[in-house]
Amino acid sequence: MLCEAGAVAGGDIRGSATGTSEWDVLNPMHITDRIHGVCFAGGSAFGLEAAAGVRRFLEHKGVGFAFGGAHIPIVPAAILFDLGLSKEHARPTREMGESAAAAASDKAVVEGAVGAGTGATVGKMFGMKQAMKSGIGTFTVEMTGAFAGIKVAAMAAVNAFGDVKDPATGKIIAGARRAPNSMEFADTGREMLQRLPEPLGRTNTTLVIVATNAALTKVEANKLAQLASLGTARAIDPVNTTGDGDLTIALSCGSMRAPVNSLGVAAAEAVAQSIVRAVPMAPSLGGLPGLFKK
Repeated sequence: MLCEAGAVAGGDIRGSATGTSEWDVLNPMHITDRIHGVCFAGGSAFGLEAAAGVRRFLEHKGVGFAFGGAHIPIVPAAILFDLGLSKEHARPTREMGESAAAAASDKAVVEGAVGAGTGATVGKMFGMKQAMKSGIGTFTVEMTGAFAGIKVAAMAAVNAFGDVKDPATGKIIAGARRAPNSMEFADTGREMLQRLPEPLGRTNTTLVIVATNAALTKVEANKLAQLASLGTARAIDPVNTTGDGDLTIALSCGSMRAPVNSLGVAAAEAVAQSIVRAVPMAPSLGGLPGLFKK
């Protein structure tokens, strides 16, 4: 995501296996008051290289903090682990990051097995052989009444250890299956109460970005990221484990006003629904079943 005019930003980390760069700029105590983009990528730590391409693209456009004759774009980045499904030695590169930034537009975000969601999977209680395919999902909540015109949009790259559930019913939509050739869900949370799962390692992460056209301070942006993270907990179970690198970045790109708590309600709903959408938009890939049907 690009915000060439600069956006107030905050972040929230709930998982224990994160991979990030430039994360400190989101801290309210950091002197940086604006960022110029966010880069999410697969490829584990190798994927952080893609952010260099986003910075290079923005620099060539004259975006960033001016210093002498140069511009320094600030681009926080986060990665998810998808090496279990990717081809050997396939890695995100700086050139890929630059190409992605050049292709960015104000059109609807493409969902499914694209970008950081290309190798994303869910339901890894019994390892990859009984997991399911996931990807990128998006959702926007439009506020009404006194807050008419204010929008809170979310995008999630869902690569969770746990299952994805419908927040309204608690029904599992995608997750760990009882057998490699079965579509019967095991219910990861219930199974963990009675047996050890496959080693969690550091191979899971749900990356979320929330953006609003409401004006926020940097402290408020951090609070919005915290409140938005509740949506992840509504849609994924179990969540925020020692093997997940779950995090949320919140961006403010507007001038309208609304209380951060009200925005947080909208953000949590947008995040939950974006996670739910990430599953049916993902096709089968690498021998793992997906729910997307052409």
